Amino acid sequence: MVFGNIRDLKDYGYLEEEVLKCFEYAKTHDLLNFEKGSHEIEGDNLFVNIVEYKTTTPEERFWEAHRQYLDLHLMLRGPEQIDVNFIDNMEQKEFVEKDDFLPLEGETNSHVVLTEGDFLLCYPKDAHRTAVQVKEPVMIKKAIFKIKIK
Repeated sequence: MVFGNIRDLKDYGYLEEEVLKCFEYAKTHDLLNFEKGSHEIEGDNLFVNIVEYKTTTPEERFWEAHRQYLDLHLMLRGPEQIDVNFIDNMEQKEFVEKDDFLPLEGETNSHVVLTEGDFLLCYPKDAHRTAVQVKEPVMIKKAIFKIKIK
């Protein structure tokens, strides 16, 4: 996992080239005004999902991880808590290949709170539970870049 803010991108030059492309795309496109849904950047190798939803309690949410894509969560309008752990600490359920979805069960190891400009980069070993409210439920808008693992 990598947690940071786009204002500090100069400190993240070591990240994978495809991840840096996402940040460049975010700088040159008004993601806040994108419609909800999936937006192609480089076919199925790199695309961005724009989501809007109301945050809720952890009990109402689920754990997940991915094998085929890295997730880069970039907060456009928040706040949102994302609970995190490592998949090796969790009970792994059956992987759903067509959705690149590994359901998990377990406890929170830690969490991050994303506000505008914050990002969380999740690798295949990083379990995450999104849409957790910070103080109370709020509507958030976020870009989730999907970066195919080669």
